[in-house]
Amino acid sequence: MGFAGGYNEGLKQLKHEFFIIVNSDIQVTNGWLNPLLNVLSKNKNVVAVQPKILSFDRKEEFEYAGAAGGFIDKFGYPFCRGRIVNHVEKDVGQFNNCHEVFWASGACMAVKAKDFFEVGGFDHDFFAHMEEIDLCWRWKNKGKSIMYTSESVVYHVGGGTLSYESPQKTFLNFRNSLWMIHKNYEGTPPLLFKVISRMTLDQIAFFRFLAMGKIHNAVSIIKAHFHYYKSIHILKEKRKAIPKKGVQKMNGYLNRFIIWEYFIKQNRTFKSIVK
Repeated sequence: MGFAGGYNEGLKQLKHEFFIIVNSDIQVTNGWLNPLLNVLSKNKNVVAVQPKILSFDRKEEFEYAGAAGGFIDKFGYPFCRGRIVNHVEKDVGQFNNCHEVFWASGACMAVKAKDFFEVGGFDHDFFAHMEEIDLCWRWKNKGKSIMYTSESVVYHVGGGTLSYESPQKTFLNFRNSLWMIHKNYEGTPPLLFKVISRMTLDQIAFFRFLAMGKIHNAVSIIKAHFHYYKSIHILKEKRKAIPKKGVQKMNGYLNRFIIWEYFIKQNRTFKSIVK
């Protein structure tokens, strides 16, 4: 069933107010749990919260999958406070706060059970990767809030199930990203232009993989696009079922292109991009 379907089935067996979703390659710290539950308990509109996620191997650095809370750019590319593209920052206290974000990391997040089931949980078709961002976007479309708190700290190995270099991971990330945009996006420009723009930009990654000699990863992007085409009729029905709110009005949305900021303008830290 993958990460998404497996969690859905497992959580159906539990009758609790809160769920804690934790990857198997997470190491928790003393006192990590209560700050998460406190944020959920004290804020009626908050449906999910993530801790500060640091690297297990380099404990002074943030970890790729979540860092200090997730954001999303104008073309649907996710990034984090503390992680831009592949560059992770050292933790020097720059994100020591409680802050609203666009998405919480599936590596470690606390959620309200009622709200989890109200939107259908994770989309099981995603199998793995991006399913938590899709879930958070659906919550955002309902006017809910997603939070990060630095009072809770965990360490993440990362790539424990699929290596970050895996062609299968590349396929899931690119396909699921298109699925997520198609299901949830509402705003200007229209959806068709947004999807075409994103698929065009994906070719940058395709040629970059070729230049690096990673042929299988490059092929995975093409496979992801063809799988997206085959899924449009299903996505159309899913899109109808989701109430939508203009993404430009959501906290955690950046109306800029993160790839341009990183590769062309050479901005490598969150605070050099998001003022």
